Amino acid sequence: MAKANKKPSGRRFVLSLGGSLIAPKEGIDLNFLTGFRSLIARQVRRGRRFIIVCGGGAPARTYQAAASGLAPASRDELDRVGIAATRLNAELVRVMFGRLSPARVVTDPRRPLPAGKPVIIGAGWEPGCSTDYDAVLLARKFGARTVVNFSNIAYVYDKDPRKFRDARPLRSLSWAEFCGRFGCRWSPGLNSPFDPVAAKEARRRGIKVVVADGRDLTNIGRILDNKEFEGTVLG
Repeated sequence: MAKANKKPSGRRFVLSLGGSLIAPKEGIDLNFLTGFRSLIARQVRRGRRFIIVCGGGAPARTYQAAASGLAPASRDELDRVGIAATRLNAELVRVMFGRLSPARVVTDPRRPLPAGKPVIIGAGWEPGCSTDYDAVLLARKFGARTVVNFSNIAYVYDKDPRKFRDARPLRSLSWAEFCGRFGCRWSPGLNSPFDPVAAKEARRRGIKVVVADGRDLTNIGRILDNKEFEGTVLG
């Protein structure tokens, strides 16, 4: 089992929370959300602050597929459908955190961040990129040097582990290596370990990204506590 040895540090974290964790095909994952809320609340009691950017998950792809079947939808139109799903998920997560979160979801990373609450919730912004890109922009604004990307995969692999039994987990990749393997262009509903548009922005800004399995709450705790963890470091 591969383990990354480079760790995020500090008291401010930007988490890109994959929609597959919030709303997989089976429906909203209440067990995961309950455990995740408890973990983040414990971290907040230790003085840490978070921006959590929510992805669209299965609802985004379901609605995008329906839109494509109903009309000749453009790329931007499909993106806007997916963005709406991220905002619905984000509202759910914002309500879940209650008094720890501001009253509004951040949907434009250019605007001033809401103050006074330790857990800010974000969602999709505009067509042409994913919530990973929004997370990178918010990390720069928030003063975080690392974005932690949680999805339903434990690492970045050298090939699709769902199709190839011999897929090998990669402990770390430079941004040049990442773009060489996964490309540098965005398409609506893209299934990539990290948005290539976000990768280019992170590279430009000197921001690292950790890719890890968000379903493993113990591993999430290790990442946030600056301990050895399972996952891939990009950048």
